[in-house]
Amino acid sequence: MKRIINEKMIERYGTFLKNEEKSKATINKYLCDLKKLITYLDGREINKELVLSYKEKLMSEDGYKVSSINSFLVAANCFFEYMGWQDLKVKTYRVQQETFCPENKFLTKEEYVRLVKVAKKMGKIRLAMIIQTICATGIRVSELKAITAASVRDSLVVIHNKGKVRTVLLPDELKEELFYYMGKNGIRKGIVFRTASGKAVNRSNIWREMKALCKKADVDENKVFPHNLRHLFATVFYGVKKDMAKLADVLGHSSIETTRIYIKTTIREHKKQLNQMKLVPVI
Repeated sequence: MKRIINEKMIERYGTFLKNEEKSKATINKYLCDLKKLITYLDGREINKELVLSYKEKLMSEDGYKVSSINSFLVAANCFFEYMGWQDLKVKTYRVQQETFCPENKFLTKEEYVRLVKVAKKMGKIRLAMIIQTICATGIRVSELKAITAASVRDSLVVIHNKGKVRTVLLPDELKEELFYYMGKNGIRKGIVFRTASGKAVNRSNIWREMKALCKKADVDENKVFPHNLRHLFATVFYGVKKDMAKLADVLGHSSIETTRIYIKTTIREHKKQLNQMKLVPVI
């Protein structure tokens, strides 16, 4: 039987992922990454030689970053697993995690404060509260819908995500600000961050609104997106507690290896730490 990937296979695979209770974002990512392989095959019957050729092309011709290439390969391998084509699976590239991240990718606490101030000054109070809520709790932007009037009153947010349940505490200062916001907007029950129709705010709209603050806040827009607020929470939390396991629980990670990515410092900070070690004697 010829192994040619067609639209019906992909459609069934999408249904399979949905039944596996994968998130909508994860399903879209897998299917989008898989389309790159399908485009490369261009109707040809798939075999191991073609998959290896595809892997090589991603690196040598297309010039993708290793992290992106691995994402494409994982999507392909998961599909092969589903199809029972174990012989087609290929290894991803092994990359040692860097201990620091580029300066232009790292949102500082000072820049975060400026974003909040500018949002309030522009009258974008809901956006200011969203930014503060993500950064002060470390939740994902997709988890904002768990912030309800009842959870604010209890100071506890129960989050269901990726087949796991965790409880997040609200800092006292954030709780007070949320209460004030709820009072001003007549929110007594249900989701706090909602649209005029009462639905949870859309993550893409949040992203766009955050980008609009950058120029007035004098912050590089490459640093400004919801997930970077989660990273800032992680670095500050770890700086205070130095407890990787607890941070992993707070962030909702299954693996501490994932958490390690969140606590990278900037190159400047890393260099400062090296200089403080004084391991080059002055003779």
